[in-house]
Amino acid sequence: MIGVALAIPEPHASYLQGLREKFGDPLAGAIPTHITLLPPTTVDDSLMEEIDQHLSGVAAAARRFPIVLRGPGTFRPVSPVVFVGVADGVLGCQRLENAVRSGVLWRPLHFEYHPHVTVAHDLADDVLDAAAVELADFSAEFDVEQFTRYEHAGGVWVPRRDFVLAPARSVATTGLG
Repeated sequence: MIGVALAIPEPHASYLQGLREKFGDPLAGAIPTHITLLPPTTVDDSLMEEIDQHLSGVAAAARRFPIVLRGPGTFRPVSPVVFVGVADGVLGCQRLENAVRSGVLWRPLHFEYHPHVTVAHDLADDVLDAAAVELADFSAEFDVEQFTRYEHAGGVWVPRRDFVLAPARSVATTGLG
């Protein structure tokens, strides 16, 4: 089984992972802090070379972009999840998700794509409420420079390969003279 995601950089990853552990999320140690681009997907091992070629093409065609994470969100009552929202960079995430989840990796989604960073999942309502309160002032900014293909091995998600995005286009400036 594979997944594709944007890894959250340090120090934000450790901070959010620590919160997930603090709230008692049983999956805290099994899932690196991330924004999903392709949810867990069963693939035939014989397709891995084709999958990596596909992901290399996606990365080469995509440009780096900034992300701002800010404040809590939830999927309740549909799903018992509290997350950090993507305040800026949603369109970049959506474009990457759409490109990744095409070709050899096309699959239907159970829910509309909504980029986020899960901090508490499948916990009691009072714990989910506490997680939302804890995240009220959280904010982080970083540039997305790559995405990662993960494999589920031994009960944990292990990063297997990074795919580096093309540099952002520079904005040319002109003088007023």
